[in-house]
Amino acid sequence: MRVKKGFAVEFINRIRTMESGELNALIVREAGEELAQFFLSYSANLISRDPERVLENTSSLMLMGYLIRAAEERNERWSEPVLQA
Repeated sequence: MRVKKGFAVEFINRIRTMESGELNALIVREAGEELAQFFLSYSANLISRDPERVLENTSSLMLMGYLIRAAEERNERWSEPVLQA
């Protein structure tokens, strides 16, 4: 777990110091425009439903992104229907 936390801290620190154009290029390269728009829409929807819980929602969104990436790396498929934002 320490390795995962260390990597996460290092990564967050690295992207916090990136120029916005560099960060945008990274997002487009790694996620693509469609997925970036999906996350934006999902985040806006989640936060607008309960603005008082923005901190908890932000944490949940970061963890969800981590879980999506972990599942993607294992090439998991779910039998449940996919959520739509």
